[in-house]
Amino acid sequence: MTMPVTDVSHDLDTRTLTIVADFHCPPKRIWEIYADPRQLEQIWGPPTYPATFVDHDLVPGGRMNYYMTSPEGEKFYGYWEVETVDEPSGFTFDDGFALDEQFTKNPDLPVGKNVFSFAEHDGGTRAIFVSTYATAEALQKVLDMGVVEGASSAINQIDGLVAA
Repeated sequence: MTMPVTDVSHDLDTRTLTIVADFHCPPKRIWEIYADPRQLEQIWGPPTYPATFVDHDLVPGGRMNYYMTSPEGEKFYGYWEVETVDEPSGFTFDDGFALDEQFTKNPDLPVGKNVFSFAEHDGGTRAIFVSTYATAEALQKVLDMGVVEGASSAINQIDGLVAA
């Protein structure tokens, strides 16, 4: 079985991390996953760290608050601040780490400016996920935290959800 993620690259000069994935379904179906918090929970976060979306407001200016739960039960909090929405082609948002269940922004961890785009490609969808960080050091920090492995394993769960 092939995995959807076909390319992962990062560039410290431009402070970007780019993940490309191909899916055997139309862009509208990929959009639906991100637009529905219950579906998004099934693919946001690696398989061993399932996500729970407490708030889900995928509109310009909206905020989405979530936590991921470790196998030991520890919760890791995060948030999205949605900037733009272009259904079903994609959206842009800031993705940050939070300190607690009130989703207080963690000033000590990097915030990624994200562009998620979904376009028709070879009878399916090519999704391009680009995260840009304020500094090369911020990008290196999330790379050291395992973002490539975590994001790739999360994205690779989409095929199973689409097939279900």
